[in-house]
Amino acid sequence: MIQDIKPLKLDNSYSCGELPDEKSIVFHFDGKNVLCRDDKENPFPVYADFVLPDDLIYLFSIGEYKYFLLRDSTINIPQGFDYADVKKFRSIEGMDRVSIFALATAYHLSEWYNNSRYCGKCGGNTVPDRKERALKCTFCGKIIYPRINPAVIVGVADGDRLLITRYAKNRGVTHNALIAGFTEIGETLEETVSREVMEEVGLKVKNIRYYKSQPWGYSGGILMGFFCETDGDTSITLDESELGSAEWVKREDIQGQPDDLSLTNEMMMYFKNGNPL
Repeated sequence: MIQDIKPLKLDNSYSCGELPDEKSIVFHFDGKNVLCRDDKENPFPVYADFVLPDDLIYLFSIGEYKYFLLRDSTINIPQGFDYADVKKFRSIEGMDRVSIFALATAYHLSEWYNNSRYCGKCGGNTVPDRKERALKCTFCGKIIYPRINPAVIVGVADGDRLLITRYAKNRGVTHNALIAGFTEIGETLEETVSREVMEEVGLKVKNIRYYKSQPWGYSGGILMGFFCETDGDTSITLDESELGSAEWVKREDIQGQPDDLSLTNEMMMYFKNGNPL
């Protein structure tokens, strides 16, 4: 999955006073685009590529590299760099997994910083807290922590068949998927599983069992995988606003996603290979 970067490990401990060195990697986002270049080994700019950048925020480290966020809205773009959609890096053949994971995590934090420039309670300006990963309102003192959206990925099984879906065309995703959705206020994760399956394909489920979790920075989420079994009728009633298709597929016929980065793909392959639920 995207976070599987062993023997390296993400160190996200917060340090307000952390300073960059010349090889520190610097992310700059323009909406859903990131500053990059056509170089699989070194796709993102480093501190030395900029002329005294201001407003740098330390994000995390991986191995010997430190990663920073450049928040300036207008910058002098270093020579050889341009902006590209953050999601395109998933489809670049040979792209280093560490770079993909670092980008997704940095994007998650960047979205939170951008969406929290002002206090939701009084409208005051916010500044980074010096003790922990948080923003503090300069007027009322409210502390704002990074937002993480909980969501479920659901493998619905019926004997040796797994429910395989595809998103509606307006979602812009064309590969195979599983039932998925965000947890709502007041729900347990198991209740989310039951509700999402009923809403998207009209099925009742039982024997809900936790599988694994995964950070997914593209949506600012933490994804939690569950397997479950059908409870009664297996006829599918499709929610066409969410899904383009949903069908029962025998385990030997399951086709995964184009890469091995997602929890969804791992769950499909886990079932395909005959592992016990």
